[in-house]
Amino acid sequence: MRIDVLGVGFDNLTMTEAVSRGAALLEEPGCHYVVTPNPEIVEVCRENPAAMQAVNGADLVLPDGIGVVKGAAMLGTPLKEKTPGIEFAAGLMGKMAERGRSLYLLGAKPGVADMAAERLQKQYPGLKIAGTHDGYFKEDAPVVEAIRESGADCVFVCLGAPKQELWMARNGPATDAHLLCGLGGSLDVFAGTVERAPKFWSDHGLEWFYRLCKEPKRIGRMMKLPLFLVHVRQEKGKRK
Repeated sequence: MRIDVLGVGFDNLTMTEAVSRGAALLEEPGCHYVVTPNPEIVEVCRENPAAMQAVNGADLVLPDGIGVVKGAAMLGTPLKEKTPGIEFAAGLMGKMAERGRSLYLLGAKPGVADMAAERLQKQYPGLKIAGTHDGYFKEDAPVVEAIRESGADCVFVCLGAPKQELWMARNGPATDAHLLCGLGGSLDVFAGTVERAPKFWSDHGLEWFYRLCKEPKRIGRMMKLPLFLVHVRQEKGKRK
């Protein structure tokens, strides 16, 4: 049973449960994909039916950030905890390294995925990097073919929302990978080109503010957060 937050259904899992579920999907036949919506992406889904369909069609929908968790609580349907995509990815790579599974990195500016691959290979010695590709491509087919030929078990798709969610829904099965994960700007963090918020900020639900201080140009995107809370309050009023 998923928790509905403004039309997006979130899986109610702890981080440990989410990582275990992701690892299990890797072992199951067929292709599966994971999405990690934050309030901004929920707002995009409200305006974009195709994005909403792609997000809700995922095998795992995880709340990335405290905003979604607060919204669910306001609606009287609390989620267990926030499950940030980058932490989910770290846990999943740990499991993959233990099993010798392979990972393909897709997204970010040219060179970033290669830098991330090099760092992740050192951090997770048992993890196999099947290949990389930047996010600056016009046609899907050559990228899909490259992933299929790499034999990757898992693909981290870091193209930004809703592009990555639509891409996974459209191309997932053709890649022959068992699991695809939409992870936004995670490759920049894995590559070391972007610094993640310190633990204090993250623990207090202020990671978004830390990122805004570092990148003031994000202010337009951050305005989605108060809009999200307004819509949650409106939905709460309807449910009474």
